[in-house]
Amino acid sequence: MQTTVITIPTSDIADRDMFHTVFEETLGFPGYYGRNMNAWIDCMTCADDPDSGMIASAVNNGELLTLRIPDAPAFRKRCPEQYEALIECKAFVNYRRVEEGIGAVLSLLIEGYF
Repeated sequence: MQTTVITIPTSDIADRDMFHTVFEETLGFPGYYGRNMNAWIDCMTCADDPDSGMIASAVNNGELLTLRIPDAPAFRKRCPEQYEALIECKAFVNYRRVEEGIGAVLSLLIEGYF
C-alpha cells in the first residue's frame, strides 16, 4: 500500500485552539472547517478524496495518509486531551470507513518513545 507521510508540528500545539490551527494549516482544511473534533473527523475521513476539498494534501484513493507525530511524549505531556483525541479520532475515522466498506486511510507515526 502506498503511503504519504506528513509531519505535524506538534511543538506548535499548546491548547485545543492551536491543535486545530496546526492541522488546518498543515493539511489544508477548508475555510469553513469547524475547528472541533467532529469537523476534524469529517475532513480526515476524506483524506483520499482530492475532489472533496476537505484536505488539500489528500492522498489518492486506496492510499494511506500517515501523520508523523514528532516528540510525542512532550506533546502528550503538554496537551494530554489533544493527544488522546488525536489517537481516538484517528481510530474512529478508520472505523467509520471500514464500516462503510472503503478501508482505512489514516495511520500515526508516533515518535519519541523508543
